[in-house]
Amino acid sequence: MAIQGTTGSQLSRGEWLFAFSLVTSLFFTWGFAYGLLDVLNAHFQDIFHISKTRSTLLQFAYFGAYIFFAPVAGAFMRRYGYKKGIHLGLSLYSLGAIFFWPSAKFQQYGGFVGCTFVIGCGLATLEVAANSYISVLGSPKYAAARLNFSQGFQGVASFTGPLIAARWFFLGENATKLDTVQWVYLAVAGLGIVLNVLFYFCPLPEITEEALAAEIHEVGIESDKEPFWKQYRCIFGFVAQMCYVGAQVGVASFVVNFLTEQGLGISSSKASTMFSLCQVTFTVGRFVGVLILRYVDPALLLTFYASMCVLFSLLVALLPGWGGVGSLYALFFFESICYPCIFTLGTKNLGVHTKHGSALIVMGVGGGAWYPPSQGALADSLSTRRSYLVPFTGYVVMTIYAAGLVIDQTVKEKFRFRTIDEVEQRRVEKVERRSSTSEEESENPKEKSSTDYIEVA
Repeated sequence: MAIQGTTGSQLSRGEWLFAFSLVTSLFFTWGFAYGLLDVLNAHFQDIFHISKTRSTLLQFAYFGAYIFFAPVAGAFMRRYGYKKGIHLGLSLYSLGAIFFWPSAKFQQYGGFVGCTFVIGCGLATLEVAANSYISVLGSPKYAAARLNFSQGFQGVASFTGPLIAARWFFLGENATKLDTVQWVYLAVAGLGIVLNVLFYFCPLPEITEEALAAEIHEVGIESDKEPFWKQYRCIFGFVAQMCYVGAQVGVASFVVNFLTEQGLGISSSKASTMFSLCQVTFTVGRFVGVLILRYVDPALLLTFYASMCVLFSLLVALLPGWGGVGSLYALFFFESICYPCIFTLGTKNLGVHTKHGSALIVMGVGGGAWYPPSQGALADSLSTRRSYLVPFTGYVVMTIYAAGLVIDQTVKEKFRFRTIDEVEQRRVEKVERRSSTSEEESENPKEKSSTDYIEVA
C-alpha cells in the first residue's frame, strides 16, 4: 500500500533502502537495452547492407521516442503516481522486445526500427519515474551522488550488451544471421515481465509533489511559486541534456566503426569487446563520481568533467592511431557523471513542478535522435574519426550550462549572505536605538512626563 504525502526524508531506513534498491534495478534494464543498441547499429550495416547514416535510424527511433513520450509519461505519473508509471514503462519495454522476434524472422529492418521506438517509449517512462524518484528519495544535497550510484548499474548492464554481441553477433555464421538477435531480445522481454511482476507485489512509497513542496518551503525556498516556464534552471537543463545525450550517443554509435578504421588491425569482434571496455571505463567513472560528489559541489564537478569531454572529443577527432583510441577511453570516463548531474541540478527544488520538470529533462534524451545521423553523414563524407567533431559541439553547450550554474550559485550565495548581514545589522541597530532611548528616558524623567502630557493633550 502506497504511503500518501511522503518525502524521502520521512521514510524509515528499511523503507528507504527497499525503495532505493527496487528502483535502482530499473537502471540495469535500460542499460542493457542501450548497450545492445549501439552494437546492433554496426551489425545491421553488414546484414542489410545499409550506410552508416541509414543505420542510425535505430538511434533516431529509440531517442525520438523520448521526445514524443516523456511528456506523456510525466502527465501520467502526475495523475497516477510513480508505481503505475513504472508498470506502464515495463509493459511497453517488454512489448517492443517481443516483436524483435518476427522482425528478425522476416528480416525487416523497418520492423526493428518500429520495435525500437516502442522500447524507447517504455524506457522514457522508466527514466522519468526512476530518475525523479531517486533524486527526491532523500536530502537534495546528495541527490547527484544517489543518482550516480543508481546509474552506475546502468553502466554495468551497458557493457554486458557489447560482450554478448562480441560472442553471439559477430562470430562465425552469426555475423551474417539474425537468429541470435531473436533469442537475446526474447530474454530482454522476459526480464521486463519479471520486473513488472515484482513491482506489482512489492509496496513502493509514493512521494508526492505536494509533500516535496512543503519540505522546501520549510527551509525558506519558494522557487516553485513561480510558473514552470520561469524555472530557467530546468529549462536550460533540458537544452544541456539534449546536447549532452546527443553527443554521448553519437560517440557510442560509431565506436566499432572508429576502432576498425584506425588502421590498427582491429576486427569487428575485437572492436565490440573494446567497446565493452569503454563502457567499463564509463561505469568505473560513475562510481568514482559518487565518492567525489560527497565532497564537491555537483555544478563545479560537472564543469570540470564537461571541459574534459570537450578536450578529449577534439583529440579523438584529430589524433590518429592509438592516440585517438586512448582519448576515446578518457572521453568515456569523463562522460560518466554528466547525465545524472544535469538531471539533479535541473530538477533541484522544483516542488510542485517536480514530475513536470523530470519529464522535460528526460525529453532531452531525444538529442540522441539527431546527433548520430549528423555524425553518420559526416562519417560517410569524410571519415569516422573526423565525425567526432559533431559530439564536440554538444559538450561545449553542456560546459556553458555547468559554468553558468556555478556563477549563478556563487552570486546567489553572496547575495544571501549579504542579505543575512543586512538583516542582522538592522536588528543590531534597532536594539541599540531601543537601548539609547531607554537610557535617555531614565536620565530625563521630567521631559518624558512633559512629552507624554503634550502627546495626550
